[in-house]
Amino acid sequence: MIRFESVVKQFGDNVVLDHLDFEVAAGDRVTLIGPSGSGKTTILRLLMTLEKIDGGVVWVKGEPLSHERKGSKLVPASEKHLRKVRQSIGMVFQHFNLFPNMNVMENLTEAPIHVLGRKKSDAEARARELLAMVGLSDKEKAHPTQLSGGQQQRVAIARALAMDPDILLLDEVTSALDPELVADVLDVLRQIAETTDITMLIVTHEMNFARDVSNRVMMFDKGRVIEQGPPDVIFTNPKEERTRKFLDAVLAGE
Repeated sequence: MIRFESVVKQFGDNVVLDHLDFEVAAGDRVTLIGPSGSGKTTILRLLMTLEKIDGGVVWVKGEPLSHERKGSKLVPASEKHLRKVRQSIGMVFQHFNLFPNMNVMENLTEAPIHVLGRKKSDAEARARELLAMVGLSDKEKAHPTQLSGGQQQRVAIARALAMDPDILLLDEVTSALDPELVADVLDVLRQIAETTDITMLIVTHEMNFARDVSNRVMMFDKGRVIEQGPPDVIFTNPKEERTRKFLDAVLAGE
């Protein structure tokens, strides 16, 4: 579903991803862990085409994302190609990013109607299903400013799913929330993981959540994967000293 092939990304002289190779199969739920600045969020931003790579190729569903085919060659992707491949990817950001001038229903139906070309009635029916799933059926007409942070984040999750993506990217989706609001958001994500076959790529410092939802955890440091495996192995018996030190520091703060 996702493949990074010798991907390089740098900001100035700072190499954030250093010839990164990894794959995520369809239906996998993979959590990326590691210290700040290790390249985790950059991976998500490259998949959303919010950043451009400096080397290598990013593949999504067997098609190049960062490039497109011209005959037998791969050339840098056009905006049209990026839009087409990006439609199969949904992302939930740390800071909600809802449209403040739109109510909840409009937030959920704007892209399905104008990007996917769905009929308004179909988009609204799907939006109501998703609002029921995230426990916000009574908030259709509310604007983002009338919602708590946790409610806004649940709307953001529903909005990402309204595009029926094959891949869902989650970037520290609870880090901007008050502690008592975190549980509701994580419960929604657990439900999605348990009841759908959507591929999930997750960046989080919520290690218990990562243990519950992931079938694979990848430890990043300095733009490279230094260790990966099932959550039970990574969290209880990591091979690498760097992984052990990172987890000790994070778990001590939980």
